[in-house]
Amino acid sequence: MENIVIQGSHKDYFIPSVNFNAQNGMCEISGESFLEDTVEFYKPLIQWLETYTGEVKKPIAFIIKLTYFNTSTSRSILDLLNVLKDYEDNGGEVVINWHYDENDVDMEEDIEDYMIDTGLDINLIPFSQKS
Repeated sequence: MENIVIQGSHKDYFIPSVNFNAQNGMCEISGESFLEDTVEFYKPLIQWLETYTGEVKKPIAFIIKLTYFNTSTSRSILDLLNVLKDYEDNGGEVVINWHYDENDVDMEEDIEDYMIDTGLDINLIPFSQKS
């Protein structure tokens, strides 16, 4: 199984950095996600997770370090988390660490909503953004 590595960018749209590693199960999304076609961007990530959870079946450490995401990205994140929840429900080992700006109350509420919507335990890890 191939890794997925995408270098983030801030050109016309904000594309997050992605590093999904099939060898060690570390999956990270970071930066900002404000895309023209969010579904098209996240579809291969969702498919990768479905393949990993169906074939590799090793523990997954899912790390999110998004400082901003738009509404359409929110739906794609929910889709990713639902794949992880299905994997966990079928005996897979999943740890989710979500790093967020400690002053971003909206982001913290969004993460809490994801926990309610999916039933997943998400470790909230606040950080301080320097000015």
